[in-house]
Amino acid sequence: MSRLLEDASKKLLSQFRIPVPRGKVVATPEEARQAAQELGGAVALKALVPVGKRGKAGAVRFAASPEAAAAAAQELLKMKVYHFPVEKILVEERVNIAREIYACVTYDPLKKMPVVIASSQGGVDVEEVAATYPEKVVTKQVDPYLGLANYQAKEIWCDLGLKGDELRVATDILWRMYQCFEKYDATIVEVNPLAVTGDGKGVAAGVLMAVDDDALYRHPDLASVIQPGSDRAWRPLTDIEKYIIQVDAEDPYRGTARYTELEGGDIGFLCGGGGGSLLMFDTLRKYGGRPANYTEFGGNPPERKMYGLTKGILSKPGLKGFFLSINITNNTQVDLVAEGLLRALKDMNIDVKEFPIVIRMAGVNEPRAKELLEGAGVPYHGDDITMEDAARMMVERMRQAHPSY
Repeated sequence: MSRLLEDASKKLLSQFRIPVPRGKVVATPEEARQAAQELGGAVALKALVPVGKRGKAGAVRFAASPEAAAAAAQELLKMKVYHFPVEKILVEERVNIAREIYACVTYDPLKKMPVVIASSQGGVDVEEVAATYPEKVVTKQVDPYLGLANYQAKEIWCDLGLKGDELRVATDILWRMYQCFEKYDATIVEVNPLAVTGDGKGVAAGVLMAVDDDALYRHPDLASVIQPGSDRAWRPLTDIEKYIIQVDAEDPYRGTARYTELEGGDIGFLCGGGGGSLLMFDTLRKYGGRPANYTEFGGNPPERKMYGLTKGILSKPGLKGFFLSINITNNTQVDLVAEGLLRALKDMNIDVKEFPIVIRMAGVNEPRAKELLEGAGVPYHGDDITMEDAARMMVERMRQAHPSY
């Protein structure tokens, strides 16, 4: 999932003739003052970070004058919002809101269908509304082949009691939101609040949007505005995480590579398969190991992907050992895994006699993988030991190499 910042999301919605507030992105208090002056004086200022619930974090401010906008911008630019430093701010004209409602198009992973979520109460968390006032929330599955018809959008709002201008503008905007969701392979298009103004018009006052990573090749126009890897929305990506994303993207049709860097830790961790990786991560910690990252791969990756992935893992400062474990597989060419690992060790000038390494893998071309690794002085284990044995062995070798471990 790749999120878009709010200014980019609103530009996309405006392409579908969904009204959005006039706004300008700024990076200094003086730019905020000038933007507020151009927008009529009274403005809203929003921190541009790829997370939701910015209002609760104090990252949305209102200013009645250009001078107040500059002061608010100065405060915002000193903030971190859920670990994200605020580097840019969206300054928008104030909207004359008569009523706030909520509209969202997202994807239901269980039913594997798009779903519309609408509420007659906006500006707050829809989860809270659903828990407290379930009658104020409507959820409707959408047939992905037929899409959302205009009359279906109208029925949703009628069920929530909207009438007159409110019904008209909400229906039109929700229908257009679905068109945007479909065209850009989005995982979510959320408008909160969808503001109905005093003169009966609708405005997408607050917008959150994310698109499917695997569909980005169809949308090169989004390359400059997406926040890659922002499924890890609890913090910004590290340099190594950005590097691994690039490694994975350069060869997207064979194998996958996922890397999450962790604070502290001194063992480079690499496992094949999601379930086995989670199990081995916990097992390594159980015996006293300290993984420096959580990394998994699958889908029979080529040597160049394994090289880039391993090199990224080994580049983290403070690493004292490396652990690689793969359950018995019938499709992973483990000799290619070995080739990539050995090339990375060589490029990183790592002395395998001094640097603890434990490898446990079994799969296609295992005899050649064993020959390659042992020929380079790297011990190899296949199904002669269990994965748990490998975790225990890793910690033992760490303690041998570092007595204080």
